[in-house]
Amino acid sequence: MTTAASTVAAVVLLALTSVSASPPEYQAPRTPDGRPDLNGIWQALGTAHWDIEGHAARPGPIVALGAVGAIPAGLGIVEGGEVPYQPWALEKKKENFENWLTLDPVVKCYLPGVPRTTYLPFPFQIVQTTEHILIAYEFASASRVIYMNRPDFESPIDTWMGHSLGHWEGETLVVDVTSQVPDTWFDSSGNFHSEALHVLERYTPMSPDALLYEAVIEDPKVFTRPWKIKMPLYRRLEEKAQLLEFKCVEFVEELMYGRFRKKPDKEQGGQ
Repeated sequence: MTTAASTVAAVVLLALTSVSASPPEYQAPRTPDGRPDLNGIWQALGTAHWDIEGHAARPGPIVALGAVGAIPAGLGIVEGGEVPYQPWALEKKKENFENWLTLDPVVKCYLPGVPRTTYLPFPFQIVQTTEHILIAYEFASASRVIYMNRPDFESPIDTWMGHSLGHWEGETLVVDVTSQVPDTWFDSSGNFHSEALHVLERYTPMSPDALLYEAVIEDPKVFTRPWKIKMPLYRRLEEKAQLLEFKCVEFVEELMYGRFRKKPDKEQGGQ
């Protein structure tokens, strides 16, 4: 055998060995109806809730909190690095960023919408049945129902958490989310959308304790093309893991309504 032939044979053998040695696609445990079992409490790690695009660390809005209140850096979760805004929308996003503490709906304890609810720094719980999948979120006690066997079911109104229809593609739960109000943001950096938002989510088991979360985002009124975010989600493994109460309305009452408090009458106070 010539040297050239020997080299080719070695390359082919190496390729075949690599293919045969490749680990098989992970298959999750099954529910009684044979579907991947996604039940459990999950949480995203990282800084996407501050900014879905890559960003450097920056000071926080409250000087007295110093380093504790600073915003950490992040690599971002947007494929390609940047959200593809239309020119007018990019200017609007910059305006939102400059005034985020005043404008961010989550600061006011409004429901975060999809996909933002997935990567807030709070856990969420997936509960599966054959006909529905419930996802309950710790933040603001938000929740949504994914309808698994009603593909023609349309939402009568737009809501903060939208309308979710699901189906399975092999190991992946695919969720089509529509009918969201235009008031939610993607993060605390002013990334926004309109009422035309359409989100296609994919939850794929990567291991017993990790899911790959992907979401394709479309909004022809705001973006020049569809774009995608991607990140892992991790199972909460601590003993007695559970969702705790974070009913944040009481935390924002002074922020939102304090200016309406009736001031005591000075004359009556002096009597």
